[in-house]
This record gives sequence, structure tokens and C-alpha cells, in this order.
Amino acid sequence: MRIQCREMSLQDAPRIALTADDDEFFRAAMKFILTSHLGFSEVIETGSFDDALEYLTARGDIALALFDLAMPGMDSPGSLRTVREFFPNTKVAMVSASKARGDILMALDAGAHGYVSKDLSMAEMTKILRKIVEGWIYVPPSVAEVSSASDAATFLHGRSSRLTGDVSSLTPRQRQVLDLLIAGKSNKEIARALQLSDGTIKVHMAALFKNLGVNSRSAAAALGARHLVSADKDDDA
Repeated sequence: MRIQCREMSLQDAPRIALTADDDEFFRAAMKFILTSHLGFSEVIETGSFDDALEYLTARGDIALALFDLAMPGMDSPGSLRTVREFFPNTKVAMVSASKARGDILMALDAGAHGYVSKDLSMAEMTKILRKIVEGWIYVPPSVAEVSSASDAATFLHGRSSRLTGDVSSLTPRQRQVLDLLIAGKSNKEIARALQLSDGTIKVHMAALFKNLGVNSRSAAAALGARHLVSADKDDDA
């Protein structure tokens, strides 16, 4: 186990946590650990990534957010990048059944404070989460070191793809927002169409702009429209 980057003490941390997992029994287990062993006074439970963003947008007091990989709205471990960029005061960790090296590296590259395996014992899970809350970064022993060229390529792939401004690098939710933006929809109309709050759409829109390397709605729409034209030409060829 490799732990680094201490930032704050457990006593200094706010007492609100969020668990995003579509397995209600696992959420219940996590809630028990967080309230009984880590002193959290409230644990918000949700079963999708979009619902988690809704809570994070609506509240500013969530100290810890735990995300499952295999749940609605979670496109890949890289989705955590949006959470880290727009909610910097929240400790973020992925708690997943996946032990794939690529998933772990992608989550860490996205800025997660840790990647925790679901098959750990309650004592081990509690110990690791306590360290994360205290401000440490948890890297699983299996990937404590990037040991090969292929691992390094996996770790750096997300960064290189984000720099291209390629529409194909967007998450499915960001592509939905872009499609509606190209159609001339306002944020409120996009929110209604996707059944999300205005605040959550603003988060997705900001992430969309950042990933495309643009600073305005019109620039994003123009880039997206060019991509659609190019895709249509490829289909006709």
C-alpha cells in the first residue's frame, strides 16, 4: 500500500458523505462504516452518477464522495474528473469490484483520492477510507508503480485525448448536451430534456467547454456541427 500527500486531519473534516452505487445493500454497508466508524453524521445515498452530481451541485458541505464504476451515468473512471474539477473541496474515491489496471490508473489520472476494491474486509475498508478523509492518496498495491510502457500509455491516454478537442473524446452525457446545444436549446431546455437540474447542466456544460478547448456556447456548437458534417461525409463515402 502506498500512501502520500497528507492535507488535513479527520477532526477538521466536515461530517457529510455521499455514496453513489446502484447496489443498495452495498450503500447500506458503506453508510454503516461512515457513520459508525468514521464519525459522519449524514450519508447521502444515490444510485447514479447524474444524481450524485445533483447532490454535489445543490450542497456545498459534502466532504467525501464514493463512486461505483458499474452504475448508470458512470461512463468510465475518467468521469470523476468532472467531480474533482468542479467540487475541489470534496474528497473523491472510486469503490469498485473492478481490479483492472486500466480502470485504476484512469481513476487516479482523473484526480481520485483513491481506488478501493469492494472485496476488502470492513476493517481494511475503514482503514483506507479514514486515510482518504485525512487527506492521503490511496494507491492499490497492484499499481503502486507504473511498471511498463503499456501501463504508462494507459495512464497518459486520457490526458492526450483531452488535448485534441476531439468530440469523440466526450462522455455520452456530454455528447447529449452538445447535441442539444447544436440544436439551439437553452440550458433550461437542455435540463428539461435530460431531466436534470439547471445547476447540473452548468457543470456538464463547463466540462464540455473544457474538454473541447472552447470558451463559449457558440464555439462549442460550431465545433460540434463541424464534427457532425465530417461524420456524415464519412458515412456517405
